[in-house]
Amino acid sequence: MKPAPKIGGLVPFSSCDYPGELACVVFLAGCPWRCGYCHNPHLQAREQHDAAPQWDEILIWLKTRRGLLDAVVFSGGEPLTEPLLPEMMRSVKALGFKIGLHSGGAYPKRLQECLPYLDWVGFDIKSDFMLYEKITAVTGSGAVASAALKLLLASKVALECRSTIHPSLHSEDELIALAQKLSAAGVQRYVLQAFRSAGCAEPALISSAQLHSAPFPQRATLAAIEQQFASFQYVSALAA
Repeated sequence: MKPAPKIGGLVPFSSCDYPGELACVVFLAGCPWRCGYCHNPHLQAREQHDAAPQWDEILIWLKTRRGLLDAVVFSGGEPLTEPLLPEMMRSVKALGFKIGLHSGGAYPKRLQECLPYLDWVGFDIKSDFMLYEKITAVTGSGAVASAALKLLLASKVALECRSTIHPSLHSEDELIALAQKLSAAGVQRYVLQAFRSAGCAEPALISSAQLHSAPFPQRATLAAIEQQFASFQYVSALAA
């Protein structure tokens, strides 16, 4: 029997996970990286969640959502962990929905297989690619993320890059340098998201963020980053 996709959850309606579109979000379980600030650590293990619907049930439900939803977003975890993801996207596309993806690019080869079905990608940039291991705890993670970003930029799929930032993991200078590199690579839309403690399983990151007294990032840093992109947004911890 063919193995079923590992579903971690389903949000049936969202207006914020695919810019400008009404979408549902399918959370796929499994992630090879162990970012301390992850707000979905319960989705790191690759296993079907008991409370989540099966994929065939989701497909049946999606047939009733045509004309009501615009898009289906695959998130995680790291959705590219799922070997059946290209096939899943093909099935969704056949129903007439746009397809979005939230990903850190951990599996560039699978991303390439998904590109023909993708309409929009929210791409998670951890830091400068040379510094990825500090955040992901996985050697070589920066190289595969860099390869994935190059694929996306070459594909012309609508792309928004975003970075979750924490004063213990990023410096002001590093954030400016990262923005400059992304802009030079061709990134047009960029979002900085302040660390938020909800869901975080690392007490040290929570406490250090609370103890950090100076504003982070500084206004001058945000202004320098904004100059690099056609579209830039900073989402504070209060707004997140």
